[in-house]
Amino acid sequence: MTHKSQGKSSLGMEANIAALLSYLLGFVSGIIFYALEKENKFVRFHAMQSIVVFAFLFVLNMVVKLLPLIGWTISTLLGIIGIVIWVLLMVKAYNGEYFKLPVAGEIAEKNS
Repeated sequence: MTHKSQGKSSLGMEANIAALLSYLLGFVSGIIFYALEKENKFVRFHAMQSIVVFAFLFVLNMVVKLLPLIGWTISTLLGIIGIVIWVLLMVKAYNGEYFKLPVAGEIAEKNS
């Protein structure tokens, strides 16, 4: 689903700005916006996707770091992948698009 969404959030800001900000601090800002936004499905979708994606990457990174020898290399690669996903999701949210990542997007859509 990549159709455009317009309008204001119940927080009094444009929906695309609220959706972008839900990614700003990873799952932490996702939790904040998901808890505070009561009406706008677009903002709630992006907030939930932020929670799912960045909580998963956080936990995966912690587990990978425990691996001897290659753990730090894999962790570095995960960090680079995380930054690319982070920027992509913020741009898509700012442009007003429902951009669904595989699995995380499905979870976000069901819970928004």
